[in-house]
Amino acid sequence: MRKRTLGFVALGAAASIFLSACGGDSTEGGSADQGAFNQGATEVVNPSDKTGGTLRYAISSDFDSTDPGDTYYGFSWNFSRYYARTLLAFTPAPAEASTELTTDLAAALPEPNEDFTEWTVQIQEGLKYEDGSEITAQDIKYGIARSNYNGGELPNGPRYFESHLKQETFNVYEVEDPLETFTAIETPDDHTLVFHLKKSFSEFPYILTQPQTTPVPVDADRGALYKENVLSSGPYKFNGKYEPGVKLDLVRNEHWDAATDPIRPALPDEITVELGVDQNEIDQRLINGEIDVDLSGIGVGPAMKSQLVTDEDAQANLDNPFSGALRYVNIHTPVIEDASCRQAIMYAADRDSLHRAWGGESGGDIATNLLPPTISGSNPESDLYPSTDNKGDLEAAQAKLEECGEDEGFSTNIAVREGRENDVATAEALQESLKRVGIELEIKTFPAEDFFAQYAGSQDYVRENDIGLSVSGWIPDWSTGYGFASKITDGDAIQATGNYNMAELDDPEVNELWDQALATEDPDERAEIYAQIDTLVMEQAAIMPVVFDRAMFYRSDELTNVYYTSSYAMYDFMALGVDRG
Repeated sequence: MRKRTLGFVALGAAASIFLSACGGDSTEGGSADQGAFNQGATEVVNPSDKTGGTLRYAISSDFDSTDPGDTYYGFSWNFSRYYARTLLAFTPAPAEASTELTTDLAAALPEPNEDFTEWTVQIQEGLKYEDGSEITAQDIKYGIARSNYNGGELPNGPRYFESHLKQETFNVYEVEDPLETFTAIETPDDHTLVFHLKKSFSEFPYILTQPQTTPVPVDADRGALYKENVLSSGPYKFNGKYEPGVKLDLVRNEHWDAATDPIRPALPDEITVELGVDQNEIDQRLINGEIDVDLSGIGVGPAMKSQLVTDEDAQANLDNPFSGALRYVNIHTPVIEDASCRQAIMYAADRDSLHRAWGGESGGDIATNLLPPTISGSNPESDLYPSTDNKGDLEAAQAKLEECGEDEGFSTNIAVREGRENDVATAEALQESLKRVGIELEIKTFPAEDFFAQYAGSQDYVRENDIGLSVSGWIPDWSTGYGFASKITDGDAIQATGNYNMAELDDPEVNELWDQALATEDPDERAEIYAQIDTLVMEQAAIMPVVFDRAMFYRSDELTNVYYTSSYAMYDFMALGVDRG
């Protein structure tokens, strides 16, 4: 019998960061006393087990959704864990240690069969919702069903389960008994789930960390309106309804049992979120101590960053880690159909100006390939569109324009998100770069919360409004080539709305390599496949990498248990507390 090997990560039991980081209340020596610049990138800053107080968030935009089954923004995933528990989780620890898997609702890590087409998960007994009712395996099954098979009612979020489960498509809102119809997951009892996959998939446990595995009782589901007041399985519950564009307030859930939860110390008594606040105002209020955290998780804006990097007094309160994210421009293949025209864009881009638009050295490193350096299979030295001093190769760009029959250039629109100053600056820099070869870009700005569902991620909108490019960013769903790039490059990931393969790349060779990776158990062999995919995507000029991102985070001395988590590419919201002295 072949030994079952998971091979993709060192799986460990839950280990709370606070066992080693805390020895009691922190009454002195905040971050300014304890360490230097970038301390939170690798260790816990201002450790404390003090409970109480209000943790205050703000963001310039809004959640794509507060519904765990209808979200794909990294900050939404991070924040939703306050009220939405998942089967598995990432280990609560700083930096790369956070990419290892541990349990949440599950009683133990999942067990595969011999060929990784069947996975069995046991959940803990006695878990409760905010109303005191018990959480069951059937509720988790339904949570997965509604988030993947909803007829477009919930447009956001990945569709990993839909891609991999051995299940005919259906609509939970149109069948009489959705649990009976959903046969790909069996629940032999109230605490067991058995997942049946179409094909071998050795990285399947990573999917079980996602908010789509949050339990939802069938009777509690309200479709698109469920986001107004999600039934909590975590340490906090909604305090009144979520008000889009205005606020979300959380208070403690008395039925949450800390003994069952290795992820959430739940230190604050209350959590508040202000929505739609100007970024410059957020940054100033962070420095003034009027809010505690920028919910977006992308760091301070350009204006504040330029002040902080030269302020010696602020250095001990700053973190500037590599996020593991790629900031990039999609080149939409249905609008700019000829690969030579797309390659002309790649050659004409002034990567130096794009780098400066993202903040220069403190904003990250110039990226010339798809996979970030933290991903096995990445080759940051790869550069298919080289130029002197990264200023662009205009002769090569002109030759490519001639190949695609656009000697004089062409015009199209580039989509960006409101409230994302770096995205806008990137579009403006690219606009100036491409003018040099006659390619004219008009910048179109759209609400960040609907960017993927209604605008740049909507096939119809893109075609009807000539959206040839869009500015985006991506962090790994988990730290492998598949977890990073499949949803933005695999043809199977293309959706009518809520589309994240925004370039709509549907290359047979790339698609075949993704299928091959799924069936490859050895991680080194998978990394070689991911490297091939990286090269092919760049050859197709479907994605223009801009920077491997660094974010500039500010943490006040009142914020406790602060550390950067690679699994969400921002601070670990679950760890945070406040000590206002």
